[in-house]
Amino acid sequence: MGLKVGKVTKKYKQKLALLSVSLQVDRGECLVLCGGNGAGKSTLLQILAGVLSPTTGTVTLDGVSLHEHREAYISQIGYMPDDFHARSMITVQEFLAFYASLRNASAAQVEEILHDIGLEKHKKEWIKQLSKGMRQRLLLGQALLGEPTLLLLDEPTNGLDPFWIDQFIDMLKKRKKKGGIIVFSTHMMDVAAEVGDHILFMKNGEIVKQIDTSHVCDKEKMIVQLLNWHRKI
Repeated sequence: MGLKVGKVTKKYKQKLALLSVSLQVDRGECLVLCGGNGAGKSTLLQILAGVLSPTTGTVTLDGVSLHEHREAYISQIGYMPDDFHARSMITVQEFLAFYASLRNASAAQVEEILHDIGLEKHKKEWIKQLSKGMRQRLLLGQALLGEPTLLLLDEPTNGLDPFWIDQFIDMLKKRKKKGGIIVFSTHMMDVAAEVGDHILFMKNGEIVKQIDTSHVCDKEKMIVQLLNWHRKI
């Protein structure tokens, strides 16, 4: 069970964005995607979220095929894109209520999410009034609605201050304990080392290095190792 990706390739006319990417993430695990701009991280996340269709390859979640049973697959995921696309003249609460209606999430869960992302006191504010960090937390909040099996996050720590990065790490650890599956991209190697069970480095649409952290005891050495790999690619 879990998330399985088999030889996924994505081509745009003559451009190859992903080349035969395969991976597996089990329940209660987190996979982190690392690499420079243009490495293919966002493309892979968009395919896993059903935003893009792969040119070739397969994606399944707990045995449910994205291609063959798209609606059932999509109902199990929460996706946070790397940029905010929403009408600025709606409130924080209206934004979350809209996504809650799509995922059959209760009003009580909306309030719980508002508390978790620290926007309780800002729920009546227009989205355009929020800081970059607040918008990031709001995007994360909508992805968490409905208790998705698979959480897909594209550069979720961008714009977050140190306090909220720590809160973000705690949220992901709690999701893992509940049996959730997490895939996210980041340039922050300390965050990758703290949360990731599997860390993939990508370059030019390919996986060039995979690190399993399950047997690593020294987090500081792990961070140094990840930074070295990040510099290489």
